[in-house]
Amino acid sequence: MAVEGIEDAAQSVEVTAARSYSIAPGYSVNVRSGPGTQHRVVRVLPVGAKVSIFCQKPGETVSGPYGTTKIWDNIAVGEYISDAYVKTGSDGYVAPRCA
Repeated sequence: MAVEGIEDAAQSVEVTAARSYSIAPGYSVNVRSGPGTQHRVVRVLPVGAKVSIFCQKPGETVSGPYGTTKIWDNIAVGEYISDAYVKTGSDGYVAPRCA
């Protein structure tokens, strides 16, 4: 019974992480090491990129094509982008909060 619970939880995490969101058309986006522009740029997403959002956390307020927000999206270990550049279809959180 315990093994089934673990497998179900793992499948749930995979399904959550598999959701892909588009970056605003025409924009390349800086990926930062933390939730704010004071954090270093670790890479740049090219125009037309899609991302998976693993968790979200509040950070520096940023204005972009999808509004003004304090929400930052964790797209990989140690990689964050402002939600203002991601088409999530929501002004709020669409993923769990990062720990």
